[in-house]
Amino acid sequence: MEAEIKWLDDPEVFRVNQLPAHSDHRFYKNMQELEERKSSLEQSLNGVWKFCYSSNAKKRPADFYKEGFDFSEFGEIKVPCHIEMAGYDRIHYINTMYPWEGHFYRRPAYSLGDGEKGEGMFSQASYNPVGSYIREFDLQEGLKGKRVILCFEGVEQAMYLWLNGQFVGYAEDSFTPSEFDLTPFIQEKGNILAVEVHKRSTAAFLEDQDFFRFFGIFRNVTLYGKPAIHLEDLWAKPELGEDGTGSLSVDVRLSVESALGGRAEIVLEEKSGRQLMSRSLSWAKGDFTGGREEFEGKMPSQSLGKITAWDNKNPYLYRLLIKIYDEEGFLTEAVPYDIGFRKIEIKDKVIYLNGRRLVINGVNRHEWSAEGGRCISLEEMNQDMEIFLKNNINAVRTCHYPDQIPWYYLCDEKGIYMMAETNLETHGSWQKLGQVEPSWNVPGSLPKWREAVLDRAVSNFEMFKNHVSVVFWSLGNESYAGDVLEDMNRYYKEKKDGRLVHYEGVFQNRDYESTISDVESRMYASPEEIREYLDNQPPKPFILCEYMHDMGNSLGGMGSYIKLLDEYEMYQGGFIWDFIDQALWAEDEMTGQKALRYGGDYDDRPSDYEFSGNGIVFADRQEKPAMQEVKYYYGLYK
Repeated sequence: MEAEIKWLDDPEVFRVNQLPAHSDHRFYKNMQELEERKSSLEQSLNGVWKFCYSSNAKKRPADFYKEGFDFSEFGEIKVPCHIEMAGYDRIHYINTMYPWEGHFYRRPAYSLGDGEKGEGMFSQASYNPVGSYIREFDLQEGLKGKRVILCFEGVEQAMYLWLNGQFVGYAEDSFTPSEFDLTPFIQEKGNILAVEVHKRSTAAFLEDQDFFRFFGIFRNVTLYGKPAIHLEDLWAKPELGEDGTGSLSVDVRLSVESALGGRAEIVLEEKSGRQLMSRSLSWAKGDFTGGREEFEGKMPSQSLGKITAWDNKNPYLYRLLIKIYDEEGFLTEAVPYDIGFRKIEIKDKVIYLNGRRLVINGVNRHEWSAEGGRCISLEEMNQDMEIFLKNNINAVRTCHYPDQIPWYYLCDEKGIYMMAETNLETHGSWQKLGQVEPSWNVPGSLPKWREAVLDRAVSNFEMFKNHVSVVFWSLGNESYAGDVLEDMNRYYKEKKDGRLVHYEGVFQNRDYESTISDVESRMYASPEEIREYLDNQPPKPFILCEYMHDMGNSLGGMGSYIKLLDEYEMYQGGFIWDFIDQALWAEDEMTGQKALRYGGDYDDRPSDYEFSGNGIVFADRQEKPAMQEVKYYYGLYK
């Protein structure tokens, strides 16, 4: 197969040769590596790459991936990093409008009829920057002789991939991992990896979030060497009974090479090391015909007796461990996963967690660093968590895309209730100049956009389905409503994982009120509007997915919302907009000192200017005075 530039214009092409999404588990060669949390089966490709910037596809070095290409004139760039933060292109912040408004006329393919295919919209655009990346590498010892998988945890926005001159694959969806099998093309030494990243594609219509518009490889890039018998996917299904007892079932998907026999041992332990459960799943060599095959195994539900429930006050985690043995009884892979037991449900139109009414003291949190934009460090994630805990914040909405993987583990560990949002926002397609005007809304009910959008929901679920902190799946943000969103809701409900489904957009389109979202969710409703809803026999509990827009000297009226918690059980709290200012460090032209720069400060047009600054902490993570209100009022309902 050859790569085609026209894929950028086609909403029906969004993944080519990309591996299916799966659980985010790590795997280790043996128990020693597991205990040290250092895997010889992983090889990071983070670091300095060769790089060439082009203003559009026509000007890019189209043959740069071919063997023998002379890239000695290429510059260098750090990975992970936004291309704009490396000094290329231009920094641009915009809220609801698409970033090309006022410069180019564009409508989503098929939104104005089947004849409007949008051909050439991005592939032939005069401005659609391209980053051409080259990385030379040798395989580390632990990956030699194994099936080698390459994982990009985040690439914005459309990427083509080649290895040693051979086309490997294509991917969109900037905020979920994209994995590719390199095995047919890999060498032990002298590999040349080529990645071509385009700033915009049809995915741009689906990623119209309120943020700075960057592009490039901005999250980790890692090679994985998979053992001959490998755990491809894990779905642990812990259940908490009303009597405080627990049970656990586990679904696994294994790949087996060369018709090997073996067994998987599944163990659950308390923190103390006391074993609560041990089961095994085995298969014989004759069960397979040869080559590499995959099969699914299911461990039926096992009763565990009394267990410790997980919640914000006591985020107790159990250790699930899966050991894979070959037919000779040799350990070939060890997979740990910390799981928790909790029950989220709606009874009498009230949300309960572990039998107690759930009160959300939440914030919306963009991933942000004043130094690196959305390329953030583990240290910054830990800082955010410390701020949460000391200010009585118990919940987070991942606005409006999946976050880096470590954040989900941190929320499990610290007891933060998570609304895990799918990477979807099409704000500019249905709201124009502040008015609801969905004449060319996507995805709406357009069949040509269905699979790309549903794929984003699938990726979100499959990656994070084992995290106890995830109590809501969110379909996305500000994308109106239609048949496609209804299909997303149906997908999550069919999984029957006990979580609730959230989506605010049905407030804008009541035709889907009964088929999308388990909760009534609104943005910036006044206390009076909330009372009006709750006083009129409402069908669903009420959540403010965004409120207290913290811009300037805001947050002063927070008490009027908090007292609603005593007045109405069906009012469950909300998520402040938002946690952190989006601003970047820059050198002040007059003083030479470091200063924070917001939207509009980069001559970016169109722009929503300082609207990027509405956090309860500044971009350098210093708390604003408004945090005193947050800590006090959220402290009343800890």
